[in-house]
Amino acid sequence: QVQLVESGGGLVQAGGDLRLSCTASGNIVGPTVIAWYRQALRKPREWVASITEGGTSNYVASVKGRFTISRDNGENTVVYLQMNSLKPEDTAVYYCNVVVRGIYTYWGQGTQVTVSS
Repeated sequence: QVQLVESGGGLVQAGGDLRLSCTASGNIVGPTVIAWYRQALRKPREWVASITEGGTSNYVASVKGRFTISRDNGENTVVYLQMNSLKPEDTAVYYCNVVVRGIYTYWGQGTQVTVSS
């Protein structure tokens, strides 16, 4: 079983910054891809960014140049999402997602990010 614990959400003014963290623990055997998704009110969940075990990252176009995903492959894997120059349209619940060996998928409980205009 894999546990994901997210933190770092909150309320920030437009133009501000936040950093989200996701700590993955448990029986993780094999390569992992870790991603952040977000879901705004009354909208479908959207992929935001992902990073492989080797550090290759990808971003949705709307956050490129503003968000940075990184990971620390220690005893527990920690993934960060540094969000700069936040916009009101970034307001959403942000979810951490881990895919192990391309087979097993786990989700965190979500953390709310609210950007005021």
